[in-house]
Amino acid sequence: MVPFPYSDEPSDKVRPAVVLSSPQHLQGTGVCYLAMVTSAANPRWPGDVPVSNLRGAGLPAPSVVRPAKIMTLNDARIVRRLGALPKADQAKVVAAVRMFLAH
Repeated sequence: MVPFPYSDEPSDKVRPAVVLSSPQHLQGTGVCYLAMVTSAANPRWPGDVPVSNLRGAGLPAPSVVRPAKIMTLNDARIVRRLGALPKADQAKVVAAVRMFLAH
């Protein structure tokens, strides 16, 4: 759970997010890259990755990772850890992030 900024307002909302940074980057800088996690009930965006194991990810309801919305945050601002994505979901998130950053 992290304070994730709204893209169209000067405020933020504490919400789940997926850490995209490697442990080495996080340890070396204290800053991590994060992708938003949002309800699967919201309108779908290109690149959204459905979370296939809600329990393992620590999420209470169907959710998607939204790689179209990434940010950086000092690791001291991370509120708490919820869980982890399955390896297959992680690979899909990485592929989507690459798609957005390569174009």
